[in-house]
Order: sequence, then C-alpha cells, then structure tokens
Amino acid sequence: MVQAVWKGVFLAESNACEIVERNYYFPPGSINEEYFINSPVHTVCFWKGRASYYDIEVNEDLNQEAAWYYPRPNTRAEHIKYYVAFWKGVEIIK
Repeated sequence: MVQAVWKGVFLAESNACEIVERNYYFPPGSINEEYFINSPVHTVCFWKGRASYYDIEVNEDLNQEAAWYYPRPNTRAEHIKYYVAFWKGVEIIK
C-alpha cells in the first residue's frame, strides 16, 4: 500500500499507483477529496500534456499546487489520466 501524507493526514492511499518519472500517481478514486481544492494553475509537459493542479488544505494550512493530474493527457500518458501525483512536502510512504 502506498500512501500520500501531509501534516499527518492521509491524502491518498492505493495499491494501484502508476510510477512515472519517479513520481507515484494515485488513481482518482484513492484520494481523500475533502483536502483538495482546484487550482487555476496549469503547466505543460512536452510528452504528458497539460497538467492541472490542486491546492491541499489541512487544518487551515494551505499547500498551493501540491498535487497535479492530467485530465486530457497525450497518448503516451493515457495510463495516468486523472491520476494524482504530489510534491511540495507531501510524503510518499511505501
């Protein structure tokens, strides 16, 4: 079981993560949605496509753009469509 944790709170947990470029991508149904806020930020990866971001809020602490996902990935990244990855201090526990 792989878990994503920030501020002592489990943000996601799954046995079905995809690993891409050393990042664990969690299936969309495995995230604890109450901590996720849609962010207006987007970036572009040349091979995965346009990424969308989430801010994470735990006990009034905000971690901006701490999670990202690809709602319409390029063909080579189709296997991570809507899967969520983390950074900015979110701990991945394997």
